[in-house]
Amino acid sequence: MKRRILIDYTAGAWQGAGIGRYTRELVKAVLAQAPAQYQFALFYAAGWPWQRVPYQADIDAVCATRAGTTVHPIPLPSRRLTQLWHRLGVRIPIEWWAGRADLVHAPDFVLPPTRIPGIVTIHDVSYLVHPECAVPGVARYLREAVPPSLARAVAVAADSASTKADVVRLLGVSAAAIDVVYAGVDARFQPLPADDIAPVRDRYGLPERFVLSGGTLEPRKNYVRLFEAYAQALTHHELLPLVVFGRRGWMYEDIIAAPERLGIAHLVRFVDFIDDKDLPALYNLAWAFVYPSVYEGFGLPPLEAIACGTPTLVSNVSSLPEVVGEAALQVAPSDVAGLAAQLVVLVTDESVRARLRALGPMQASRFTWQVAADQLLRQYARLLHQEPA
Repeated sequence: MKRRILIDYTAGAWQGAGIGRYTRELVKAVLAQAPAQYQFALFYAAGWPWQRVPYQADIDAVCATRAGTTVHPIPLPSRRLTQLWHRLGVRIPIEWWAGRADLVHAPDFVLPPTRIPGIVTIHDVSYLVHPECAVPGVARYLREAVPPSLARAVAVAADSASTKADVVRLLGVSAAAIDVVYAGVDARFQPLPADDIAPVRDRYGLPERFVLSGGTLEPRKNYVRLFEAYAQALTHHELLPLVVFGRRGWMYEDIIAAPERLGIAHLVRFVDFIDDKDLPALYNLAWAFVYPSVYEGFGLPPLEAIACGTPTLVSNVSSLPEVVGEAALQVAPSDVAGLAAQLVVLVTDESVRARLRALGPMQASRFTWQVAADQLLRQYARLLHQEPA
């Protein structure tokens, strides 16, 4: 029997990093691997009718992976659609836009109004664990919208065992209702020859050796403590320049000001945008990668870094130890002195660096989009009362 599944592709259509990349990669793998009895329809908030979404080409490419996949743009901006559904309570079911179906999957925290069974993906609950790091309006929306969405869902997918535990503890969802569906790392993230990565160094004007950190400029990424650790380490050791890539998010003013305040502005360079196709080369160019986030639901950047064999240092909290295993150094995110000491080890201790270079790609190989898609398809099959192929 044919079964039709609706997937909310709004994040994949609009967002460059984070959940946008997660949605694009996972949906592409799901459509490529799904058994023949499944038909898929993607819907997304498309903005006003004259707008073109940033990742239209990706929508076309994803749909091309599976014949019969349909696309249903909703001619409203995401914010307006959210207000309509979750603030004003206009419960026009998604089937009205995308047609009848057997299951709907929302990969970005909140189920749309629907009369059919729904599965929702929860990436993290940082807005509850660290509300001081969240945009107040976004945190308020998630506090209001996520619990009723979870109540309506017949199943939940979590990015990690850590996130699953947080959802159980803080949102009262039964552990039996939650499946862990890890994110993956694309095969293009791997150690690359020097000749392949040199053009990216030239394109962005990067130094010969540098330490890399990345992610949206916002408090949860812990950049200010990273800069403080850099300044502390410099009192005893000479460190490499620090390159920070990522767009400005929220409450980023202290992040931008910190290098000057700490006297290390000459060592820190902010790069606002790195083209997605250049990321594997960027990780390969880096002497080391540092990700001292105070909380992550999964942590894709350090996984991509270790997949490239780049010696990496992460925080020892939330999902990060789960993702990197023994393939990265770890430190408490609040321990500036410990972070400074580990930075020196990461940059100067060749035996540690060699060990991390060897372990990184092996650890990363456990996380693929194909495995993630298989996990999700098994969840679909169980909810549709079908055996997975």
